[in-house]
Amino acid sequence: MPHWTELFGFVTGAACVALLVRQNIWNWPLGILNNLTFIVLFYRTGLYADVGLQVFYIAISVYGWWHWLHGGRDHGALTVSRVRPTTALLLAGAVVATTALLTWLLRHYTNSTVPVLDSLITALSLVAQFMMTRKWIENWPVWILANCISVGLLTYKGLYVTSALYLVYQVLCIMGWKEWRAALRPSGTVAQP
Repeated sequence: MPHWTELFGFVTGAACVALLVRQNIWNWPLGILNNLTFIVLFYRTGLYADVGLQVFYIAISVYGWWHWLHGGRDHGALTVSRVRPTTALLLAGAVVATTALLTWLLRHYTNSTVPVLDSLITALSLVAQFMMTRKWIENWPVWILANCISVGLLTYKGLYVTSALYLVYQVLCIMGWKEWRAALRPSGTVAQP
């Protein structure tokens, strides 16, 4: 039977991503509540990189909340845009470097049984979350990749409800990608760094 934190994480996580799809600002505080829940769950199951990821999510959620409200033109609301190609390359490099560093740390300082996958999911999620705070549409395919890997890892760890949540996330990510494409400015302009 799933632990209460897994069930509560499922509900708050699904609601948070549903609000993200609609570009609703309330996704940020609900996401913080979800992160606190998953800190408890992931610590209990030995997914230590994911614990650290949740701490990062709390900090970047505060930034995202502010940026969505004031990061747009004339300090107004932010609009959906595309990432610059050079920025995309830097972000891909960040995924590789972060995965390598976290894998090394988990192998040397924890009893993690899945250091590479745990680290890769964490690295992809860090980059996707940063992209989300900037409302770069390309965040959605990064989330989709991270979620695909997460479903397998969470199933392996016996977190079946959370694995099902990541399947729900997949559907919501596809919906988000579609809705955000419709919200792009007609010119499809590239974001400023």
